[in-house]
Amino acid sequence: MKSAVLALADGTVFKGEALGFEGETVGEVVFNTAMTGYQEILTDPSYKGQIVLMTSPQIGNYGMTPHDDESRRVWAEGYIVREASKRMSNWRGRQSFEEYLIHHNIVSIQGIDTRALTSHIREKGSQVGVISHVNLNESSLCAKAQASPSLVGRDLVDEVTCASPYQWTQGTTSLRAETRGTSSSEHVSPDFLYKVVVMDFGVKHNILRSLVDVGCQIHVVPASTSAEDIRQLEPDGLFLSNGPGDPEGVPYAINTIKALLGWKPIFGICLGHQILGLALGLTTHKLPFGHHGANHPVMDLRTRKIEITSQNHNFAVGLPHEETKGAAWGVQRFDTKIGQMEVTHRSLNDGCCEGMVGLESPILSVQYHPEASPGPHDSSYLFQQFIDMMKGQKT
Repeated sequence: MKSAVLALADGTVFKGEALGFEGETVGEVVFNTAMTGYQEILTDPSYKGQIVLMTSPQIGNYGMTPHDDESRRVWAEGYIVREASKRMSNWRGRQSFEEYLIHHNIVSIQGIDTRALTSHIREKGSQVGVISHVNLNESSLCAKAQASPSLVGRDLVDEVTCASPYQWTQGTTSLRAETRGTSSSEHVSPDFLYKVVVMDFGVKHNILRSLVDVGCQIHVVPASTSAEDIRQLEPDGLFLSNGPGDPEGVPYAINTIKALLGWKPIFGICLGHQILGLALGLTTHKLPFGHHGANHPVMDLRTRKIEITSQNHNFAVGLPHEETKGAAWGVQRFDTKIGQMEVTHRSLNDGCCEGMVGLESPILSVQYHPEASPGPHDSSYLFQQFIDMMKGQKT
C-alpha cells in the first residue's frame, strides 16, 4: 500500500496509507461524527474548502449510488478515514467507496489514528492541513499548510452557487420512485401552492425536495441576484440556503437580504441563518472546531423538547448581551430594525444559537439541517412552519 501523509499547520503530522485519487490537497480539517451519509457529506457544497475527517471507524461499507449525491459534484477537498471498506454490501451500490473517490479526483488518506486526530482538533481547534501521496517531506507539507488561507473572510459561496436561475420540481417521493426503478407515471407530485425563491449559497438537493414536498414551486437563483430581481419574480416567500465558509465573506448577499427584510416570509438554514443574522444587525464568529455530524442535540426553548439534528457549520450567530452558556436556556428576545426576534433553539453541546424567529415579522431560521440527508428527521416540521408563514401572509 502506498504511503501518505497528513500535515497540519501547527506542525502535527499523521502518517497513513494513500486512498482515492493520487495527488495532494489542502483544506481546513474538520471532523464529522456521523456514522453514515459519507456520500452526502462529500457532495454537500458546505464542505467546500474543507478536508473531512470521519470519526466512525469504517467508511464505505454500503457503497455509492448517484441517487445519494446532494449536489452536482463533490465539493470536499479531501477525506480522512480510519479504514475504507473494501466491500460494499447494499443492493443500491453502483461504485465502491474508493472507486468513487478516484472517479471524482478526491485525494484521501486512511490508516491513521482518527481518534487521536479528532482529540487534537478538539483541543487545538480546526486548522488547515495538507494530504499528500506525492510528497512525504513533513516539514515542507507543514509549511504549505501554514501558508494556506483559513476559511475566515473567504467568499466560497461564489465557487458553489449556480451559474444561472433554474426551477426545481422533484420531491422526495419521485426520488424514491427513481431509486426503486418505477416508471415516472407512478411519481406523486404535490400541488404547488406557494412560489418560493431559493437563494443558492450552496443548496443541497434534499432541501429543494423537502420544499417541493410541502407544496412549494421552486425558483433557484444565484447568490449574487439583486433584491430588485428577486422582487420581480413575485414570490410568496424567500429561502436562504446552506453554504460554505464565513458569512462575512459574502457582503453582497447580506445587503440583498437587508433590502428584503419585512417584504415576504424568509426561511434560512445554516449559512442562510448566519447571513440573515448579519442582515438583522447581529454578529457571527468562528467556532473552535465547528459542528459537523448527524447526531447533534438541540433544545427547542419553547417546548423544552430535544431534537437530534444534522449539522455542518464552522461559524455561529452571536446575540446581543449573550454572556454565559448558563444564561442561554431561558427565553431571549432582542430588538432589530424590523421588530423583536426570539431565540428558539440552542445547542446542548455548547449553547450556541441554533434558531430564531420573528415576533413582528415573518422570519424563521435554524443553524442545523432539517432536511436530514444524512441524518434524523426530527426537525422536518420546520418546512411546514415556513408554509404556515406564507399562508398567513396570503390570508
